[in-house]
Amino acid sequence: MAAAGSVAVRVCHQEIVRFDLEIKAAVQDIRDCPGPLGALTELNAAVKEKFRHLRGRIQDLEQMAKEQDKESEKQALLREVENHKKQMLSNQAAWRKANLACKIAIDNSEKDQLLQGRDSLRQRKTTKKTLAESASNITESLMGISRMMSQQVQQSEETMQTLANSSRTILEANEEFKSMSGTIQLGRKLITKYNRRELTDKLLIFLALALFLATVLYILKKRLFPFL
Repeated sequence: MAAAGSVAVRVCHQEIVRFDLEIKAAVQDIRDCPGPLGALTELNAAVKEKFRHLRGRIQDLEQMAKEQDKESEKQALLREVENHKKQMLSNQAAWRKANLACKIAIDNSEKDQLLQGRDSLRQRKTTKKTLAESASNITESLMGISRMMSQQVQQSEETMQTLANSSRTILEANEEFKSMSGTIQLGRKLITKYNRRELTDKLLIFLALALFLATVLYILKKRLFPFL
């Protein structure tokens, strides 16, 4: 009976040590938990379950200690129970500290994400503003180009109109030149005809004068030299 009790005490002691180590590892996981709060809640639930098992094992060990026949063994087991209880209280304090540190870290991370979100939103607003300004500048540039093209088209129309007017003027001048050319040719023909007539008149005058002189000489000859 004593041997069976010793085995039960040893098994209970081993389970207490195992739960203690598992709780320490779980507390470290909580301390290192990056979040979110849902993950922290799951870890805490697991730790609570391990504490429940540990508390039960310590109570079993305490009951076994009270059932010991020898006072020395009883006191030794009770001292172990007190050590386990102190260790459990230490683990609970570490658990609370780990939760506090983890929550602070998660809060800071959420604040950083919120600030980053605000910065991102501000950057998006700035980008939208920049894009709007760029679009406005491009629109103004396009409108300026459109106005320049309109002016160029208007100038081209005016140039075409000027060329058309010049072409009509040249055609009219050409017609006038043709008309003047005809008039000049007609004048040339008239002058040529007049010159011919003048030559004929001069020839007739010369012949008349020669005939007149010949008549005068004949008359003088007859009167001055009748014997000839």
